[in-house]
Amino acid sequence: MMKIVVIGGTGLIGSKTVERLRKKGHDVLAASPNSGVDTITGTGLAEALAGARVVLDLANSPSFEDNAVLEFFRTAGRNLLSAGAAAGVEHHVALSIVGTERLQGSGYMRAKMAQEELIKSSGIPYTIVHSTQFFEFMDGIAQAGTIGQSVHLSPAYVQPIASDDVADVMAEVALAAPANGIIEIGGPEKVRLNEIVACLLSAKSDPRQVVADPHAPYFGVELKDESLVPGSNARLGRIRFNDWLGQQPPQKMTA
Repeated sequence: MMKIVVIGGTGLIGSKTVERLRKKGHDVLAASPNSGVDTITGTGLAEALAGARVVLDLANSPSFEDNAVLEFFRTAGRNLLSAGAAAGVEHHVALSIVGTERLQGSGYMRAKMAQEELIKSSGIPYTIVHSTQFFEFMDGIAQAGTIGQSVHLSPAYVQPIASDDVADVMAEVALAAPANGIIEIGGPEKVRLNEIVACLLSAKSDPRQVVADPHAPYFGVELKDESLVPGSNARLGRIRFNDWLGQQPPQKMTA
């Protein structure tokens, strides 16, 4: 048994990862501001990381505004890595995004890149997991592209993944030796972004119409077919989108 600290341990991926690691018998601390651990102010970090061998950083910025998100990942990254070094952490694991390096026109992607650079230069053995978009995130993508009763989205390819598959990988990586590099993960199927969102809206009986627009921005950048798709060595999840859709509770399917 070892102590593992999961920053953002109460979020979508964090809570599922914590559950998996606890089932394997490990001492897992789900850290978040609500539990008195704040990576921005540094409050509670030293206490939380005392005796920890592995740290998973699964936190996300509360704001997606360019400057705010950059400040969040830089500040949180520095504080967390500094506390980790002081505590003798042996493996720092972080969740990032497939295509980060290709989409530097996006403020969010620039912030994630800044976070990754801090990790790589920290001296702590690390693994960075680049994931594709979560199925659970498709609704937010629809909202971001909505103009009136239309949803304008790029027809570029995506390869989204279920959060359960992401949590499986994060738990595995936490217990494995540091890769000192990047691991890519994605879903089992490559599909066009406009088509998968249209499928979601149809399942929810949402009246909005999806319009395929190659110039529609995705978090500030135009997409190409390869922008958000993982490479040939990616680990692929097992859950298909239609199966995931069929498992959603009815109340979650209301518009």
